[in-house]
Amino acid sequence: MSQATLAVMNATLYTGDKRQPECGQAMAVSGDRIIAVGTNQEIAALTGPGTQKLDAGGKLVLPGFIDAHTHLCTGGFQLLSIDLRNAGNEQEFRSQIAARAAALPPGQWLTGGNWDHEQWPVPRLPVKELIDACTPDIPVFVTRLDLHMGLANSAALRLAGVTKDTPDPAGGSIVRHLATGEPTGILKDAAMELVWRVLPKPTDEDYSTAIRAALRHAASLGITSIQDVTSWDEWKALQAFHRDHGLTTRLYARTPIQEWSRQQEVLAAAEPGDHWLRLGGVKGFVDGSLGSATALFFEPYNDAPDEYGLLHDDMHPAEAMQNRLIAADRAGLQASVHAIGDKANYLLLNMVERLSAANGPRDRRFRIEHAQHLIPPDVERMASLGIVASVQPYHAIDDARWAGRRLGERTKMAYPFRSLLQAGVPLAFGTDWPVAPLDPLLGLYAAITRKPFGDGSSSWHPEQCLTAREAVHAYTAAGAYAEYAEQDKGALSPGKLADFIVLSRDIFAVPPDDLPSVQVECTVCGGRITYQK
Repeated sequence: MSQATLAVMNATLYTGDKRQPECGQAMAVSGDRIIAVGTNQEIAALTGPGTQKLDAGGKLVLPGFIDAHTHLCTGGFQLLSIDLRNAGNEQEFRSQIAARAAALPPGQWLTGGNWDHEQWPVPRLPVKELIDACTPDIPVFVTRLDLHMGLANSAALRLAGVTKDTPDPAGGSIVRHLATGEPTGILKDAAMELVWRVLPKPTDEDYSTAIRAALRHAASLGITSIQDVTSWDEWKALQAFHRDHGLTTRLYARTPIQEWSRQQEVLAAAEPGDHWLRLGGVKGFVDGSLGSATALFFEPYNDAPDEYGLLHDDMHPAEAMQNRLIAADRAGLQASVHAIGDKANYLLLNMVERLSAANGPRDRRFRIEHAQHLIPPDVERMASLGIVASVQPYHAIDDARWAGRRLGERTKMAYPFRSLLQAGVPLAFGTDWPVAPLDPLLGLYAAITRKPFGDGSSSWHPEQCLTAREAVHAYTAAGAYAEYAEQDKGALSPGKLADFIVLSRDIFAVPPDDLPSVQVECTVCGGRITYQK
């Protein structure tokens, strides 16, 4: 056995590998791979003068977290833009935008967002009139935290050519004042493209700065792998960053399903990537989001009895998504499709059944991204079809504060983690960052307790809570499975990539309510320390 380049000593080592003892005391790494797990004495025998030693001081060492759903570049730009997540009412929303706009030269766009009107004392959508007076020369487009709608001010609407006569695009909605028909500034789903198409394109330097900020943030939170939703412009930027600077978090990139053949061509040209950056199939949409009232349901929203949600523009015309899925699957590409409402998930499962019949059995690991609201029979259908549920537990405690007002009794099948797991559906955890905070410890807290922050001690549908070990599995080994990487990561065992973290407290022993206070003390990815507190 080769000499260790890195040795972790005096650890409480949780391997996550059922084929070996769950716990260990020390671990040896050579290059970017683990070569041994054992006692301090056994690992010490593999060290030499050139071995870097990491004394864990008895603290918990885990496999690195794998986030199964992010928007990395968007998150990086968000870190550099205005963040309105903590705006607690309309006045704070306006004042934060006014302060940021005052520091910008006329004509420069103000973007970012993360606002959530559902947190406000009066949970109504903001309108352009709220911010027009303080942004007369600054075009503003700030998205809600779910990325399914945004607020444009009058300056931005003028540049985009959006007026009362502009028709709603397929898969989108221009919200209008009832009395006048004038746009309120709120654009939902596909309607956001009306503004995005006139936004200045990021430069190469802009992308590099955003990627660096995102990677630094991910490493500080113990994330060693990300399964990203990636545009082709972002893919080029990530390739350039990887070539010029080197990544510190591994990326599995899902590109738009509308251009599935482009990924097939890249793969055919022998450009799949490496263990740091690789293409991971295609990503599409069925519907919108619950917070934007564009998630598609069988029954109308309780608080909007004329609305059932929207089909995304990927679903127009009706057969478009089905044809793309069959073609992409036939080309061997993994498909990941966003579905939130119960009808959206039902329609998607119908498409997967037809896809399977058309192309025959294979290890396709079809993924439903979010799978937030299901009718009970569809849980079993997901299991029978071998579908991976790529879910975001933080969304559950976020929505819990107001979802009952919107859905009533239907919340009994909201975020049904326990039901899915018991049916045999693999759960891969993620965040949807920047829609939710990137911190996996918050996700673990949400999955284990289902307690909204600041909501006393009550759990939201506690029958769907997971154990700490189940939740950690979903953030590690199941994430690896979701990207066909279970042979390389997701556990700490010889032969696997040396991706691991050291935590300040033992998350299997602390009271679950204390999980948000646990901190990452060290992150190692590929045998290199990428973050140390």
